Amino acid sequence: MHYCYYESPVGQLLLTGRDRLETLNFPLGKTRREPEADWTEGTAFFLKVLNQLDGYFDGSLRQFHLDLDLKTQGTPFQKKVWQELQNIPYGQTISYGELAARIGNPSAFRAVGMANGKNPISIIVPCHRVIGKNGSLTGFGGGIDVKKQLLCLEQKNG
Repeated sequence: MHYCYYESPVGQLLLTGRDRLETLNFPLGKTRREPEADWTEGTAFFLKVLNQLDGYFDGSLRQFHLDLDLKTQGTPFQKKVWQELQNIPYGQTISYGELAARIGNPSAFRAVGMANGKNPISIIVPCHRVIGKNGSLTGFGGGIDVKKQLLCLEQKNG
């Protein structure tokens, strides 16, 4: 497993991958993760990801174009949710119910929320763009403060 850290405006992010990017983890919150002893540290494997993250955070990149490893992770339902997350435009938000409807299962908004929480590649697969029906910022692996920062960044640069 390759890994590197990325210093972002929302804190230090941990990137991991074997053949492609597999995870993006936050420094705090429920997705926090530490490298394992047999992992290899270095940025060379992640150059394209790092460059695109730079573009995202400086406001010049609206959509990521990366080869992600989402096919080997998650259940078929989770994969469907993660795929649909990538269709939410930069700077826009939708509700969990709307996301459930988009994947053809309008009553599955709670399951969509659970799948959203299991997204292994936050920011790049933009689960932060999903909010509560009433507009509230609910649940996010990196914490609500980080979700708010990401949405503010996109609104400012959109």
